[in-house]
Amino acid sequence: MQEKKIDKFFLTIVLILLFFGIAMFVSASLGIFAKNRQIFYGVLFSQLILGLGLGLIGMYITLKIDYKFWRKYAFFIFLGSIVLTALVFIPSLGKAHGGALRWIDIGPISFQPAEILKFGFIIYFAAWLSWAKNKVQDIKFGILPLFVMLGIIALVLLKQPDTKSFILITVTGVSMLFISGVPMKYVLGFSTIAIISFGALVYFTPYLQERIKTFIDPSIDPRGSSFQVRQSQIALGSGSVLGRGYGKSVQKFTYLPEPQGDSIFAVLGEELGFVGSVMTILLYSIFTLRGLRIANNSPNLFSRLLVFGIVILITAQSFLHIASVIGVFPLTGVPLPFMSHGGTSLMIYLIAIGIVLQISKYQTKINQDK
Repeated sequence: MQEKKIDKFFLTIVLILLFFGIAMFVSASLGIFAKNRQIFYGVLFSQLILGLGLGLIGMYITLKIDYKFWRKYAFFIFLGSIVLTALVFIPSLGKAHGGALRWIDIGPISFQPAEILKFGFIIYFAAWLSWAKNKVQDIKFGILPLFVMLGIIALVLLKQPDTKSFILITVTGVSMLFISGVPMKYVLGFSTIAIISFGALVYFTPYLQERIKTFIDPSIDPRGSSFQVRQSQIALGSGSVLGRGYGKSVQKFTYLPEPQGDSIFAVLGEELGFVGSVMTILLYSIFTLRGLRIANNSPNLFSRLLVFGIVILITAQSFLHIASVIGVFPLTGVPLPFMSHGGTSLMIYLIAIGIVLQISKYQTKINQDK
């Protein structure tokens, strides 16, 4: 198959999201600067040098690697990501923050291995489903392998706890299962079991119960569990139509917890208003549609599933963050891709974008120059 140019339109959308995201991240981080300059410079270094810098280098490298490489080493990548994520439980390596043991601390560098696990899962599940092909209609080759993989992932994520990453992986896996050709009745059955299982998890997990209660009635504990939701809504409301102006958020200095992270869309809404918020949502929507188009026109089942998995993961995380901030979904704490603080997340997503761009060279139905 003749190699073509990368999808320039998709790359343009990613770059717009990336540099707009960096601008919003810097603005939101000014809330930290006002409190502790040392922490501010540390956050800036993590995001711009480790996240953006290494991420762009990684994107360039994966753009040059033939996508078939990922299928060849899929099992080892997945196994390695599982082992790496489990290392957080080693006392000399694992680092706790906010009551969760999700980071590995090596000297001056900390990273969150769950972000790598998301990537490893998508690669391996895409390889498995493309190997099984029509056999996925048999429960033993479709539903059961996903159930086993999610069971293994649950052991290392829910213990931390990192419920949000597990939910994102589950949503991505079920979506990939559907695209691979698994009968709808099996997908719906699996989804029903997953929802019931999550309900049971909420029942036995106090902090998840608090988030559900806060979602149902944000007024129950305005200075406690409901504080972030209420302050986010105040920030969005004070932004009105056009916003206060870039860098002029008031909420980020005193009221919003982690304005550069979990609450960055609230800062965006306050500074850029309703118009800026809608434009941001539109950008993520265009990213999704173009990404799905690349997936649909990919040369084979593995590349199609790989692109689809990457795009769905980023899309699900983006809209889960936005939905949580505006109050139409329980608070999850997931970062907004390309914008929120999270050097590991930014680096991994840029590496994944490089793979999507590499596969886009081999699209079979669309003209890349359009």
